[in-house]
Amino acid sequence: MTSITSPLSTRSEVADAIVSYVVSHPQAADTLDGIVDWWLPQQRYETERGRIKRTLDRLVSCGVLSCRTLADGATLYALAEGLRADAKGPSGDESAPRDP
Repeated sequence: MTSITSPLSTRSEVADAIVSYVVSHPQAADTLDGIVDWWLPQQRYETERGRIKRTLDRLVSCGVLSCRTLADGATLYALAEGLRADAKGPSGDESAPRDP
């Protein structure tokens, strides 16, 4: 099983920001648009859509994120199911979600 903290082959600032968000919000799931608009600081990444998409694809292939296609064709990304237990606090409780 892949660990959340294991380094990716070419860990990037975008990957770090995405992993940090899903670790802090283990129940978070969103589309590429939602991730660009809400998970990552909009002013910094709105022009980086292609780079973010490549990073999301790499995080999926590494087993850190999972993805599924919605009825409208959008792709929803979330922390991989097997890693959600790793994101729980010491008491076993998941961190309370915070507004982005």
